[in-house]
Amino acid sequence: MDAAGLLVAAALAAVLIPQGRQWLELHGASIVLVTGAVLATGVVILLLAKAARRGFSTWAARRRRPEGWDIRFLDGLHHTEFEEAVRDLMRRDGAHDAVRVGGAGDNGADVKGTDPAGRRWVIQCKHRRDGAAGAAVGTPDLHVLNGTGRPVHGGDVVVLVTNGRITAPAVKFAQSQRLHLVDRGLLNEWAAGSAPLWELLSHLPAPRRRT
Repeated sequence: MDAAGLLVAAALAAVLIPQGRQWLELHGASIVLVTGAVLATGVVILLLAKAARRGFSTWAARRRRPEGWDIRFLDGLHHTEFEEAVRDLMRRDGAHDAVRVGGAGDNGADVKGTDPAGRRWVIQCKHRRDGAAGAAVGTPDLHVLNGTGRPVHGGDVVVLVTNGRITAPAVKFAQSQRLHLVDRGLLNEWAAGSAPLWELLSHLPAPRRRT
């Protein structure tokens, strides 16, 4: 266990162990029982702190290395982690101001950022726990994004990113509304680091500044 995990365990032990010992003593438990209970509590606290720390460290470490991601890693994320991953991919490629804004009242935007050419990107993320086997993204999923991406969020490039599939009607709708789609295959290519997203998509608006 690292120093942070030990600090967490020590803080919990400092609170819980004395309380447990006092309760046992007040209720007439023997010194052997008291000692055993204290030791057992300490072991449980250490194990819980270690497990929690390991889970956090795994995601935090991988998040710092988006060049090493693949589609299977993205499939295993929680939907909020998926939004954070898309934000980090944008930052990796040069959109250093990219932020995650997803949540209640996000008006269809989960990630926003500015690419090196000065274009404002508005991205909606649709994570499917079952990947390609999950429900396909359809036209209704694009309606809110289409209605808010430019007039509300000021996007130059409005994008939907999913680790799943996209229906043919949704593709047709996106083309008619100048929306860009990143499906499972393109997401895997982007996450692998082959090129920035703005080089993988076609028909983008003209740059706002020179790169």
